[in-house]
Amino acid sequence: MREQRGGLECKRVMQPHPSFLQRFSTLIVVLVVSGLLQSTLAQNTAAPQSVADQGSATKEHSRLASQPGVALSEQNSNGQSASLTPVLGPGDEVEVTVYGAPDLSGHIRVATNGSISMPLVGYIRVAGLNSSEAEEAIEAQLRQNNVVNNPQVSVFVKEYTSGGISVAGEVSKPGVYSALGPHRLFDVLQAAGGPTDRAANKVVISHRDQKDATTLYISKDPAEMAASNVNLEPGDTVVVPKAGIVYVLGEVTRPGGYVLNSTGGITVLQVVAVAGGPTHVASAGKTRLLRRSENGFQEQRIDLKKLLRGKIHDVAVRDQDILFVPSSGVKSVLNASTLVATMGSAAIYHVPF
Repeated sequence: MREQRGGLECKRVMQPHPSFLQRFSTLIVVLVVSGLLQSTLAQNTAAPQSVADQGSATKEHSRLASQPGVALSEQNSNGQSASLTPVLGPGDEVEVTVYGAPDLSGHIRVATNGSISMPLVGYIRVAGLNSSEAEEAIEAQLRQNNVVNNPQVSVFVKEYTSGGISVAGEVSKPGVYSALGPHRLFDVLQAAGGPTDRAANKVVISHRDQKDATTLYISKDPAEMAASNVNLEPGDTVVVPKAGIVYVLGEVTRPGGYVLNSTGGITVLQVVAVAGGPTHVASAGKTRLLRRSENGFQEQRIDLKKLLRGKIHDVAVRDQDILFVPSSGVKSVLNASTLVATMGSAAIYHVPF
């Protein structure tokens, strides 16, 4: 009996150990399964986020690809700026600075052959180069001649004489104007003080490397005027020609010179009307038209009184014609030389048609 009781007690003492191990093993399994579940959830969460990031990146790429105009406009803008950068030419004055070598620096004018002369270097051709390219050419020559080991050169253009835009003709301030930056026709004309009172309503533009010139007519219509405001390039020449002028002198309300900018032609009746018509002391029937020729002035009598009444045909006028309306109270007749002298002091008006 005692042995059986002892065996039962031994079983009772050893019975809790398998239960503790079983619980410990179960806990480990639960922890392992929980870790696996968390790892799986993390991967599943990261995958949609990565897909979303890829999707947003794809959308951004598609958006940029669907807007090529932005990139193209930037490229075009850079290309246009590069094409409008003035280049050096004969007569231009530059300031060359070689850092660390003041004896090599100084003001230099480009020679007629397109080269500049520097001490210890000789002649360097810079014609056709912009300032940055000229700097590289000078640095290369300094290295080649072993004058400076690591040269750093700065070229500042003080005056463009070959790459400027020349404006001549009937403008207030004719001359050569800088071509730095983009320039349009009206900008250059405004810099030249604008057209004079004797200017025609057209400009002639010639390019440096082209033989044929371009003639642009400046219309009074805003849309056509905007179309005439073309871009100009370095080396262009703009000429504003002189317009034809008819002088109406004598007994009219507004004697003076009248600019002929009409392409359809002007007649005696039109210029007399613009001049305000004859005064009350005018001898309209003795009006004279003087026209220049190779042999001097040719005189033509016009009965302005009958012309105003429509009894005779109108007469077309030309450039440099002089229409003289005498006074009925003056018996002396002015000769052609006296009328020509009067033209120099006459006021200039524009025909409004």
